[in-house]
Amino acid sequence: MSAASWPLQVAILAALRPALAPVPVLDDVPQGQAFPYVAIGEDVATPGPLVDVDSEEIDATIHVWSRYAGRKEAKEMMAAIKAALHDQSLAVAGQELALLRFAFEALFVEPDGLTRHGVIRFRALCLSA
Repeated sequence: MSAASWPLQVAILAALRPALAPVPVLDDVPQGQAFPYVAIGEDVATPGPLVDVDSEEIDATIHVWSRYAGRKEAKEMMAAIKAALHDQSLAVAGQELALLRFAFEALFVEPDGLTRHGVIRFRALCLSA
């Protein structure tokens, strides 16, 4: 298990909840959750690129879910996520967050034809404190 992935997720949740209020930002989505909402998704941790420092690169994915008729609501949520995280210096317990950068976003219509699903990913570089 990555030493930085959980503390980074905690820091991301702490940054996103006030930025997206009243939209819930969830680590675990309960069955029947009302739309819209944001869910913390997958992350991938790899050894960092620095030779002389213990570090990890983490690709963190966030999912946006909306049933708004159109893309506006989902795109506004993704913009708020980007503003709250891109190039921000979050407090990550036991780590020094050296970098947090927007990597990509995509917005899809789910097969039900009603639900918009946005995916936004960030790359972080965490140095062991």
